[in-house]
Amino acid sequence: MRTTGIGGLIVVIWLVIGAIAAGQRGYFSNDDTNCAEASNTIVTIIAGPLNYFGVNPKVDCDLPQPSR
Repeated sequence: MRTTGIGGLIVVIWLVIGAIAAGQRGYFSNDDTNCAEASNTIVTIIAGPLNYFGVNPKVDCDLPQPSR
């Protein structure tokens, strides 16, 4: 039962470190956000501490255009 609490704490710390990395890259400062910027922010947060070991996740977001 104790490992569940420790595992949850590790996940929270991992995500906080990822959020700090996203903030340092300026992902939270833009008011005009598109799909690629939002995706980059999310994968940076998920990557967590790996950002400080050279991981720089990027997502190319090509949405289909509506037909006319």
